[in-house]
Amino acid sequence: MGRFIWADLRRIWPGALVMVALVALAVALGTGVTLQERALRLGSARAASAFDLVIGAPGSETQLALSTVFLQAAALPLMPGEVLAELEADPRVAWAAPVGFGDYYGDIPLVGTTTRLVEEMVPAFAGGRMFVNQGEAVVGARVPLQIGARITPSHGAVSHGGAAHEDVAYRVVGRLQPTGTAWDRAILVPIRAVWAVHGMAGGHGHDHDAQPGHDDHDHAHADPSAPLDESWHGAETPGLPAVLVKPASIADAYKLRQEYRARPDTLAVFPAEVLTGLYGLMGDARQVLAAVAIGAQALVAVALVMVTVIHVGQRRRQVAALRAFGAPRGAIFVLVWSQMLVLLAAGILLGHAAGWLAAVQLSRLVAARQGFDLPVEWAAGDAGAFALLLGVGAVLAALPAFIAYRQPAVASLRG
Repeated sequence: MGRFIWADLRRIWPGALVMVALVALAVALGTGVTLQERALRLGSARAASAFDLVIGAPGSETQLALSTVFLQAAALPLMPGEVLAELEADPRVAWAAPVGFGDYYGDIPLVGTTTRLVEEMVPAFAGGRMFVNQGEAVVGARVPLQIGARITPSHGAVSHGGAAHEDVAYRVVGRLQPTGTAWDRAILVPIRAVWAVHGMAGGHGHDHDAQPGHDDHDHAHADPSAPLDESWHGAETPGLPAVLVKPASIADAYKLRQEYRARPDTLAVFPAEVLTGLYGLMGDARQVLAAVAIGAQALVAVALVMVTVIHVGQRRRQVAALRAFGAPRGAIFVLVWSQMLVLLAAGILLGHAAGWLAAVQLSRLVAARQGFDLPVEWAAGDAGAFALLLGVGAVLAALPAFIAYRQPAVASLRG
């Protein structure tokens, strides 16, 4: 029986390939959507897990989380600088680190921060060392710069018309190991250097009202050889877009969030909690795409059944000849059903493979652009979905097989 099925499929191979391709495309659409949505959820959740609590100025919780966790460009409002000193003195805080945004090298963001954040967030250095002067920088694992390179930042991304700080340069002194976050595609510099470049108090430059992320080019001259000073003195600290906080305990995390949300000049968020709301929106979009995929699969299934029924009708004389040579009705049913099921199963297998490859390639593109990994992984429920598709295929294959089973041999031979 197997040799007969294979020989018959070889005889009608052009039509068989078209059927397999149609099924594969329909299945790949649904599989790709499912895997990509799951990869985005897993990747963003793992990236956000490195950040327990973010405190910033009142405004959009979502934008605060996206700007600090995923380094999405936005002009965040500034909160009072004395908040940083308060947090460092709070026994409920294990450590707190300021961050400053606004400058870029090409389209790679520069983030002003402290040595403490680098030490806590990154497991180790892949090469080089920590910055110790204001003119030094360390780069994330995905930044295409070598140790020793000198970079001139611009005020804003180059692709958006950012103007270069021609009198400012940093020297790369270290490369970090991968963290799986968007910070792998960032250049980290001392926060006081960012303040000095923008003429802000506390940066050892002229005391202007410039703010990182705002369009002000009245810059001070930073001293690249100035040693680091990571002590904060209340009101002397410039306004900050955000402070990353590591609470001493889970209970302290909730107390800190409640306290700094209640203040009129601050906002506190759990990045993972903000992402949960975004996942709800992603889930709605996924349901729409899944419905489209199911609709496409249903249309392909109907088309294939129609094509197969027509094909069985065209093979009436062959089926009748088999009956005349003594083939029982059951054997005819199994023959036609098996051929159809083989084609459907091949299309389903190829569709799952194509959907997985498409999700992997898209995840690589997103990771290269955004900096954090998007793991494409199979889940236990995928095996059930695969079995369900095969079951539906087996039912669909039974329709043309039943038509062949019911076909009268004598009338077909006379026709």
